[in-house]
Parts: sequence; structure tokens; C-alpha cells
Amino acid sequence: MRFGVVVFPGSNCDDDMVHVLGTVFRRPVEKIWHKQDHLHGYGPGDCLILPGGFSYGDYLRCGAIARFSPIMKEVLRFANEGGLVIGICNGFQILCEAHLLPGQLLRNVGEDFICRNIHLRAASLDTPLTCRLDPNNAYMIPIAHADGRYYTDEKTLRQLQANGQIMFQYCSPEGVVGGKYNPNGSLLDIAGICNEGRNVCGLMPHPERASEAALGNEDGKYFFESLFSWISQYSMSIA
Repeated sequence: MRFGVVVFPGSNCDDDMVHVLGTVFRRPVEKIWHKQDHLHGYGPGDCLILPGGFSYGDYLRCGAIARFSPIMKEVLRFANEGGLVIGICNGFQILCEAHLLPGQLLRNVGEDFICRNIHLRAASLDTPLTCRLDPNNAYMIPIAHADGRYYTDEKTLRQLQANGQIMFQYCSPEGVVGGKYNPNGSLLDIAGICNEGRNVCGLMPHPERASEAALGNEDGKYFFESLFSWISQYSMSIA
């Protein structure tokens, strides 16, 4: 199991992710610079992560320029061959711009940058980031975004629901989904989705910022434990 964290100009959560994976969980991890045009050594059982930040300063549209970085050709190939790809915040935006995930992340309702803790519930347990979560529990995870309002057309929204592709929904501390607990106006209170193949996942909240006791919140570590479990099961299935 090997992790690669893709770094774009303007990424600012890459070190957080490397710290959590390498120091907290002691997993093999390395940074991959966006100009790299290969993924030598990465294959089944490995995982690429597109971290949060402001790739290319978000000067055109969040993720729209990063989508054309040289490494993204390899990320698309890796994903299309079944490799596991996770996008967090700006990484989620990049995956949507690259059409590895459906929909778009639009400006928050109210047009404010929101930086605070919110609560999430797992909407499906059949995904890499939720397979070990408690569906009755509300997990407290930080968000930090101005463009996190998930939007797509009605047909795609119905498909996401029918296929169990909605990973996370915003909720109250007691686990009630919707209403005032939706911080950005996302359709169906969506905080994260995956593709039909379950190997490409995107979410706006930052579990890497809530994964060790020193930060006063360890709810994010359960997302990573789900990810490790999913990868281990996949590795066993192809052994």
C-alpha cells in the first residue's frame, strides 16, 4: 500500500496529508509534483490523493487550470485503470473539472468563505472512505472553502442516489441531515461523492485536520481507517 500526494502550485494541505499518512498512521507516502509526467511504481493497491488548497490561485475557476497539469494525464489513466484516487476540497474540485466525478462545486450560498467545524453522516457504507463508519454517528470535521456548493443536473442527482454514490451529507451534531446544518447550499446536503466504480472519491471537508489527539479532534482518523481497510480488502481480492 503506497500513497502519493499530488502537489500543485497553491496546494496548502499537502504537508498535512503527508504528516497524517506518514507520521500518524505510518504508511509509505511521498509527494508528487504536478509537472511529473509519470507514476512509476504505482499500481493496484496504491492510492493517489489530491489535497486541498488553491491550485493556481483559483484564478480562473477552482481546479480548472490544475486539471491540465502534466500529472493529471497519469491520474486519469490510473483512475480509468481502477486505481484509487481521493480528492479533498480543492482536490474534489479538480476531480470534477477533470470529469472523473460528475457535477461542479459552485460558490457557497451567501458567497462567504467558511472555515469551521461541521458534522457529517455517512450516506453509504459501500465506499472507500465510509466502509468502517457508523451510519448512526455524526462526525465532526473541519471545512475551509468558498466554492463547496455541490451542484449537478437532476438526472445525475438521481443516479448518485440510486447507485449509493453519495458518501457524506452535512448534518446536525445529532445526525439530522439538512436545513441550517448545510453550510454551503449543496444539493441533497452533499459533502462528498464517489464514482460508480468506487475508486474515485471527492469530499469538501478535511479529515486530515482532525486525525490526532493533539488537534483536539480525532473523528477524521475513522475516514482513513476505512480507506486502509478498503485497500487491504482490494489487495486480498487480487492476491
